[in-house]
Amino acid sequence: MLWGAATSAYQIEGAVREGGRGSSIWDDFCRTPGAVRGGDNADVACDHYHRWAEDLDLASWMGLDAYRLGVSWSRLQPTGEGPLNARAIDFYRSVLGGCRERGIRPVVTLYHWDLPSVLEARGGWPVRDTAVRFADYARLATRAFGDLVDDWVTINEAWCSSFLGYHEGAHAPGRQDLGAAVRAAHHLNLAHGLAVREMREVAPEAAIGVSSLVTDVVPASSDPADVAAAERVDANANQMFLAPVYTAGYTSAVHDLYGARGLHDVIVPGDLELIAAPTDFAGVNHYHCHVVADDPGAGHLAARIDQAEPTPTSFGWSYRPESLRRVLERVATTSGLPLHVTENGAAFDDHPAEDGTVHDEERIEYLAGYTAAVLEAIGDGVDVRGYFAWSLLDNFEWGEGYSQRFGLVYVDFPTQRRIPKSSAAWYRDHIARQKASDVPSM
Repeated sequence: MLWGAATSAYQIEGAVREGGRGSSIWDDFCRTPGAVRGGDNADVACDHYHRWAEDLDLASWMGLDAYRLGVSWSRLQPTGEGPLNARAIDFYRSVLGGCRERGIRPVVTLYHWDLPSVLEARGGWPVRDTAVRFADYARLATRAFGDLVDDWVTINEAWCSSFLGYHEGAHAPGRQDLGAAVRAAHHLNLAHGLAVREMREVAPEAAIGVSSLVTDVVPASSDPADVAAAERVDANANQMFLAPVYTAGYTSAVHDLYGARGLHDVIVPGDLELIAAPTDFAGVNHYHCHVVADDPGAGHLAARIDQAEPTPTSFGWSYRPESLRRVLERVATTSGLPLHVTENGAAFDDHPAEDGTVHDEERIEYLAGYTAAVLEAIGDGVDVRGYFAWSLLDNFEWGEGYSQRFGLVYVDFPTQRRIPKSSAAWYRDHIARQKASDVPSM
């Protein structure tokens, strides 16, 4: 069992104009008035580009077995095509080598939402060619880092990139077009499948998976209307991405919901076989338990979606450890693969005390509950091989700017000072206890 933490490139690196990096859709979105809370941007973020060694030292102090990090498409391939940027290769090889030197296993995510702006100008994810460009990028990245990386995640949370980015407009690129979101969802699925094919040719022994945001969706009552509403929400949030990757097809509920909204128009013969290319593990990101009631006036899903109580986090998200256990059982059954919890965590209003320490007892309670749920799932026979807390560092939280803190380590953004929180010490001790226990090793 691997115990780790996760970050993404855009949320921590900063240095958006250094090292030959190109512009991404998130750079553009941050410069759109009113798009990000407080007018925040990630130009500096955690300055990880310059402080990565210090951050890896903190990961080492915590005793992390593994670190899930992202590489930036817009840094590695500024225009989304052509050869990789040599300075970016050098930067990431330094970080990956730094992980290895500290005995930390790097797990690399190829795409965590920072699409090169040039590709968005050509249509972005609603256009099929973007999936082809991603597969080329994946091949080149695997070749550049394959000697340092054994574990790869192709795409992180395709639901967010498609529906938050192209339908709700809450994420980059900020479009509000349901048909575009549906096309984007299919092309993100296709990009994963095409990338797996390319990566296998370069690194046949590598472990490859995809990280899906999997929400526990429960009907508000046993009323058939509420049950049907929950099915629609589940089709949008979960089935749209789990089913094609692991069962080689979209479910009837997805076809009912999105077939006439563009899905049937973009599926090309052979796509479903490509999307279902065999993978080595299933990545599960989990944060929510949604309680769903029928509401004919509530958008195309005709559903009211509430967070299950209790909702102690600063985001107002649910605290339901049993939901993670149910999600793991579901994905294990659907995929038939070993699982990694590639993200799980919570935001709280963390502030340094007078003595400079950061006491986040709420996060400790959260992590204790959710890690216990993982261990219970393992005890029941679910093959979970890794848990990655979100996040190693407080960072740029997308449309919420710097208002939400998920980190095990507090970052004082004006000074870039790092302060390990009480939860970091708790997690360090938890990892030590687990290593001394009878939990099966990977």
